[in-house]
Amino acid sequence: MGLGRRQKKEKMNEQKNKRERRKFDEAFRRDAVAIVESTGRPMSEIARELGVTYWNLRDWVKLYGRSRGGKVAATSAEMEKEMQCLKRENESLRAQREVLKKALGIVAEPNRNASLE
Repeated sequence: MGLGRRQKKEKMNEQKNKRERRKFDEAFRRDAVAIVESTGRPMSEIARELGVTYWNLRDWVKLYGRSRGGKVAATSAEMEKEMQCLKRENESLRAQREVLKKALGIVAEPNRNASLE
């Protein structure tokens, strides 16, 4: 005879409980994130190769990833271009600061003729 509904349900619960939950140490997680960030390959592919779920890998990237909230420059050419842009902006800001200093110096300079009277 077959198993009753209750017996089938109990057997299924036993099978679920027998499966162990895998634990990954922080070094493994960080290495996985480094692979994701350095290769540019799809996370699902990398997760499959590492034997973890896509969702685990996604959470680790959020937790340990260096590009949280912003885009990281991918190549040295992009970084060089960004550096040149920042240098030009820095020069412009310095020039503006000097103009403001001179303008404030003229306004703030005491009237020498008034003190002689």
